[in-house]
Amino acid sequence: MIKKTVRGLAAAVLTVLPLFSASPAQAVEVLPLADAVQQLPLADESREGYERTSFKHWVDADRDRCNTRMEVLIAESRVEPTIEGACKVVAGEWYSYYDGFTLTEPGGLDIDHMVPLAEAWDSGASAWSADRREAYANDLDAERSLVAVTARSNRSKSDQDPATWLPPLADARCTYATDWVSTKLRWGLSVDQPEADALAELAEGCGQETVEYEPVV
Repeated sequence: MIKKTVRGLAAAVLTVLPLFSASPAQAVEVLPLADAVQQLPLADESREGYERTSFKHWVDADRDRCNTRMEVLIAESRVEPTIEGACKVVAGEWYSYYDGFTLTEPGGLDIDHMVPLAEAWDSGASAWSADRREAYANDLDAERSLVAVTARSNRSKSDQDPATWLPPLADARCTYATDWVSTKLRWGLSVDQPEADALAELAEGCGQETVEYEPVV
């Protein structure tokens, strides 16, 4: 099965100072995917009041002149990326695990929020503070939260959950379900019934997948 690309060459030197972080007292949770799905709180969704501007992004949280988009591009490049100016990534090599394409120019990439901003709003983020929503939209502390993928696949996904959209590459779907569940558990987000059913069905065929997450407090 195709796995999500490992954070690249620059990951070891990135230092991020998020607005919110996992508490040092919080242990990393490790669960089989099927069990993790059962841990997701079930609730109806509401998009009332949603505006994309409610989630400020892309920010430069650590003030190193690289905003969140650039940080992800640097971290996920499979080769040392070419960076111009203060921090503009202009070349590298990225594997889009949703559809199996490899790109060398960042213009063809979107940085996808694993759980889209609108879906996060529907699932509990509407009750968050502006600071917490900003932290969510720029979460560099968990590699599952943000992923560089082809713009085409990201825009096909839009704000859909796994009940209505899955990666076109079938071999990526177990990884995608794991990333989705991990992100929702990390941020304490709920699922609605169709989403829960879709995730449970996926988990049945993904017996080797393990969800690891560190809750954000």
